[in-house]
Amino acid sequence: MVTRPGLMIFATAAAAALSCAAGCTQNPFRPATAAAPGSVTQAPGAAAFAPTMPLPAAAPSFLDSDPRQLEAGLARSRQETQLMQDEIAVLREQLASTSTQLAQTRAAAGPAAPVGVAQQPPPGTMTPLAMQSAMTTLSLPGVEKRMDGGVVRIEIQADTLFESDGANLMPAGSALLTQVSDEVERVYPGHFLGIEGHTDTAPLQNASWGSQHQLSVARASAVFDFLTTRTSLKQGQLFLVAHGPNHPVVSNATAAGRARNRRVELVIYPERSGADGSAAAHPAATATGGG
Repeated sequence: MVTRPGLMIFATAAAAALSCAAGCTQNPFRPATAAAPGSVTQAPGAAAFAPTMPLPAAAPSFLDSDPRQLEAGLARSRQETQLMQDEIAVLREQLASTSTQLAQTRAAAGPAAPVGVAQQPPPGTMTPLAMQSAMTTLSLPGVEKRMDGGVVRIEIQADTLFESDGANLMPAGSALLTQVSDEVERVYPGHFLGIEGHTDTAPLQNASWGSQHQLSVARASAVFDFLTTRTSLKQGQLFLVAHGPNHPVVSNATAAGRARNRRVELVIYPERSGADGSAAAHPAATATGGG
């Protein structure tokens, strides 16, 4: 057999090509392996990918709720709405009742004074300005006097009236009360007069009194008895108030402060008592509780 060199070379090349195509990994004609669907090929040297974040869970659907729970919630809402409506109705009734009472009170009191016009006090009642002006004419040397709103307060130290921790008037105290009552009747004739007893906070040395309030009651009563029996003042003008240590004018931390707080105050009111000396016309005369 005659073999041609060109045919021999071609056969050898074809065999080599078939062998590489079948298993040679270095075959340049071999197609690249396809990547798996949905995957991302990481480039050489690149950082690793972070794991994919999970999707949030789906929110519960309103349609998935239990119908019985929905009905119960709706019933509660209706009850709360009805309760609020009932409360509003009650408030409206109270407002209407208050408005009616206010209208009746205004009608009973008569027409109101025009705006900008000062109302005149009832007959026999002094204005605060008149009370203050009259106070300056009181001749009481060494006795504290001051305006307190619409009333005049005359402050008398208990140490000048009574024995220590006692309720018995000393001669000097009796003389002082006589002088004060004469001046009060001269400047404020027939006016109501409150007798207020005050003490300090020091422990009592006299076993006759169980508390400072009892001592203040006894001292106010002693002044009341003296004024109604030894002066021209009438019982219908006077009333008593026992405060004990509840209303100090200064601190009780010092001896001087405690001495100042031990006092009897004569409070002159702008109203005058009736012609018969009755105290029924003065509202303060029926509210004499200690405080």
